[in-house]
Amino acid sequence: MIKVYGYPNSRSLRITWLLEELGLDYDYQLIDFAKGDNRSPAFLAINPNGKVPAIDDDGLVLFESAAIVSYLADKYGDGSLIPALGTAARGLYEQWNSFAACELEQPLWTMGKHKFALPAEHRVPAIFATAEWEFQQALAVLSRGLGDNDYMLGDSFGAVDILVGHILNWGLKFKQPIEQANLNAYRERVMSRPAQVKALERETQAMEG
Repeated sequence: MIKVYGYPNSRSLRITWLLEELGLDYDYQLIDFAKGDNRSPAFLAINPNGKVPAIDDDGLVLFESAAIVSYLADKYGDGSLIPALGTAARGLYEQWNSFAACELEQPLWTMGKHKFALPAEHRVPAIFATAEWEFQQALAVLSRGLGDNDYMLGDSFGAVDILVGHILNWGLKFKQPIEQANLNAYRERVMSRPAQVKALERETQAMEG
């Protein structure tokens, strides 16, 4: 059984959400940051960054949510959530997968690091204005890429929509305006999927014990 190391309201939701979409059973291991679980020797042996998510799939240990999503969709999705290798659709998948991690999420995580994640002496409040501007630039590119499509690759929901939808939701939680009508409709469409709701409940229940 796939083991998922996670924490509610983190990137681990991307993994549990995908597994719910795939209908796979999994063992959810809560890594409680408040208790320092993420800095324990046992967890650092799994992810030396001390972050979630990470997975153990029959002895294969992976971290980095975008990589995990692609791996799981390739291995278990039977072509339903990720395009085949070597196709034009796969090229577009890789493009938006990379864009989500490197351009769309990056300014939000910059805000997060300088608000709470970094040690206080390394936080630079002056960075916020630049990060907010960068996020708006990324939104403009994403909106043009989505166009009139229901999902990033067309009419069908796929693994890349998990990353993009989750990051857009983070944007609202970071109180960043999303003014593009197509992105707001897209975010609501993606985040209302039953698998996302079920995954969030699973993670929340683990936190509540």
